Amino acid sequence: MQEAIDFLTNKNPIFQEIIEKYGMPQIPRRPQGFETLVLLILEQQVSIDSAKATFLKIKAYKDCNPENMAILSDEEFRSLGVSRQKTKYIKILAEAVLSKELDIESLASKSAKEVREELIKLKGIGNWTIDIYLMFCLEEPDLIPLGDIAVVNTMKELFNIHDKQEMENHAEQWIPYRSYATYLLWHHYLKKRNRTITY
Repeated sequence: MQEAIDFLTNKNPIFQEIIEKYGMPQIPRRPQGFETLVLLILEQQVSIDSAKATFLKIKAYKDCNPENMAILSDEEFRSLGVSRQKTKYIKILAEAVLSKELDIESLASKSAKEVREELIKLKGIGNWTIDIYLMFCLEEPDLIPLGDIAVVNTMKELFNIHDKQEMENHAEQWIPYRSYATYLLWHHYLKKRNRTITY
């Protein structure tokens, strides 16, 4: 990690300022597997805290495995606070695992590009979900998730860039450590707002 931080602070003094003001960022880690993908589906377009509360309700009700999630009724999902759309996405994921269309364990041995090609086939799993899975579970060092509102807002604030294509171009100077740049951007975003997140 120190190598990545040294590289980024040499590229842009803003990263050094973030560290001086707020300390080192937390590097989020999550276990690989079905449960984390379900949690990421729940986290789409809602706060991490609210998604986690729903996820814990599901786990308290039934083990969160493909067998259970495939047969849980829409009414049961609704009673646990899961929207109709996300219920559909979780069921699609569960069925893909059960039918062996998706082998989650094999993702760890694939390149980021191959993982994206594999997961993007499933309705309800888009680039943001894949980026976060790659970063948090597979420890991919070089991603900038521009589908993430906190990353976009922080880049607007710190670099005065307002166009996503320009953000992508700007982030090219952070290759091969764009994930670490992302952790620093998130760190700034949360600390500035006095927010703490447990990933």
